Amino acid sequence: MADEVYLRLREFMDRLPGGYPATPTGVEIKLLKKLFAPDEAEVVIQLGQFPLPLNQAATRLGLDPKAAGEKLEAMAKKGQLLRFRASGQVFYMALQFAVGVYEFSMNRLDKETAELLEQYFEQGALRQMFTQAKTQQLRVVPIEKALPAKPQVASYDQVRALVDQHELFSVSPCICRKERALLGHPCSRPYESCLQFGMAAQYYLDNGLGRKIGRDEVYEVLRRAETAALVLSPNNAKDLSNICCCCSCCCGVIRNLTKFERPAEIACSGYRAVLDPELCNNCEICLDRCQMAALKTGDNHVSLLPHRCIGCGLCVSSCSSEALSLVPRPDAPEPPANIAATLMQIMKERGLI
Repeated sequence: MADEVYLRLREFMDRLPGGYPATPTGVEIKLLKKLFAPDEAEVVIQLGQFPLPLNQAATRLGLDPKAAGEKLEAMAKKGQLLRFRASGQVFYMALQFAVGVYEFSMNRLDKETAELLEQYFEQGALRQMFTQAKTQQLRVVPIEKALPAKPQVASYDQVRALVDQHELFSVSPCICRKERALLGHPCSRPYESCLQFGMAAQYYLDNGLGRKIGRDEVYEVLRRAETAALVLSPNNAKDLSNICCCCSCCCGVIRNLTKFERPAEIACSGYRAVLDPELCNNCEICLDRCQMAALKTGDNHVSLLPHRCIGCGLCVSSCSSEALSLVPRPDAPEPPANIAATLMQIMKERGLI
């Protein structure tokens, strides 16, 4: 009976867009026990997946507004649910596991949690999350140095155009690199490299998950990411809420994409790289830059494996001979308008609505 609320929480979270699949060992229940007390698990289930103003949330939870506000605010600060402000009101809603509870638990992440997370992902949970719907939560945008001048590049594929839509910015440590370091696998790439924008930035600032920065520092974080060969992975929408700067040794999305035989068919990207072997001087710098092992050494020039290329552009920007370039993918879907539209589309594809 003690596990009953966690079983219900797992089932509830699996019906959210990102899913939370069960595993043969039940490690997902151990993880929920680590992240939620029983009464907190019940609050999440009762609160539901759509935003409620405080008074309505209090009614649903059977609490007076003051007690409900204190409880919900405490849980929001721990990253157990989402709190945001709009039209002079405070709203609360349940969070999916990823992107959500996992990332927002940054300040509570310890070695035990990291070990449980690793076990959960190794048992195929993240792979299932990747393949349960055609629409992905995150996409890949190229670094701007790699973008072609023609044809005209859509604004939603230009990092600066996406950033310039916003006035409020924050930066936070990468929870994936923190997790890997706790497991004895530290990464030398920039640690403070996750960017948030607008409402997402406000959540990170309110909860002490990140620090406020200006537009110029956003561009500096992106410059360091390019130097360190990090893949830019924003939320899959025209309205930007976050950009993850990802490596294949730590970051959940990119690290697990590398395990697929044909990651180009799974990653959401508007571009792919092409190689002109006659221009290649075989310097092999691109091999170290590619996070997907999409480039291989050869006798006279490198070779490109198109089925592994996710169109990040890291190889293109480092190619002094201009043998590598990016071309648009003709089958690339246009991103949804905002993160809410993205999540609704995933739910439709999963048959949840």
